[in-house]
Amino acid sequence: MRLKSVEREAFLKSFSLFFFSLTILLAILFYNLYTKERTTLDNKIFAQMRICSFDLKCPRFKIDFIPAKDAELYLLKKDDSAVYALFPLPKSQRYVMKIAYPIESYRADLRNIEKELLVEFLIIDAAVALLSLFFSLFSLNPLRRALVLTEEFVKDILHDFNTPLSIVRLNVSMLHKECPTSKKVSRIEAAVETLLRLQENLRAYLGGHVLQSDTFLLDELVRERSELIGKAYPSLHFRLNLAPLKIRANKDAMTRVLDNVIGNAAKYNIKEGSVAITLDAKNARLTIEDTGVGIEHPEKVFQRFYKEHARGVGLGLHIVKKLCDEMNLKIDVESKRGEGSRFTLDLRNIVSR
Repeated sequence: MRLKSVEREAFLKSFSLFFFSLTILLAILFYNLYTKERTTLDNKIFAQMRICSFDLKCPRFKIDFIPAKDAELYLLKKDDSAVYALFPLPKSQRYVMKIAYPIESYRADLRNIEKELLVEFLIIDAAVALLSLFFSLFSLNPLRRALVLTEEFVKDILHDFNTPLSIVRLNVSMLHKECPTSKKVSRIEAAVETLLRLQENLRAYLGGHVLQSDTFLLDELVRERSELIGKAYPSLHFRLNLAPLKIRANKDAMTRVLDNVIGNAAKYNIKEGSVAITLDAKNARLTIEDTGVGIEHPEKVFQRFYKEHARGVGLGLHIVKKLCDEMNLKIDVESKRGEGSRFTLDLRNIVSR
């Protein structure tokens, strides 16, 4: 079953939460069980020592006699050499019996207990992992259904947009012929193009973009999209320094990238600000720099739904990153709050030789 990125994230989080929570709980339970088993071993050894103190038939223990001064009887003690206990000698006040169990043997017994418990822990933890897997997959079903319904709804809306947008474009074209110098018609035309860009963004987000490569002049495409976006922002100054550069990439995808980055540079700019676009053919690098409000956390701008302003839904730059990855492009951003932003596209992998 192939998971989408949001489903994969939900699956990993639910699996990790369920599995590691139960694993920690199991570890605590088995540690307590190990402590009890170690106490049981100590009690068993001490009971055998008591029996040995009566019949002295205990080859696994070492028997010795030591002075009775300050001796603590009937207590199991441990040192670096042995586990031992002291017992009284009948009719003797000067000496006591020391029965010792070699520390190496004691540690071997503990290791056997540890191995048995570890095997049991791993078996149960493997069962917990399977249970966590099934639980996580089961919990994904409502999310998958919601995503399918959302995608179907968005696709239906996009389809329904086609007819009214086509009518508006047709009528705007007719108005443009009648009033070729009208700024109002140009602004309506730019607004329609903005709606079309949003429509294409949604298609790209849903995975509806095509991936076949085309060979075209990037400088012409940049100039075309800049002039189109500039119509909607007449107060901004667009400065273009474009060297001819032929690339091989998906033209629709590259158009989406340019529309989003240049559109953001214009949308979040200051009044009478500027957008500088430089295409360096020698180094195969495209730079889009603005004098806008800047980005407080530039390292987060490509995350889905991340935004620092009330406008938008935080998908544009996420789509840009997604398309750049698919076209084998590297995109970087530098920004400072209140001073503007600079986006740089490394085009070396798509330059047409």
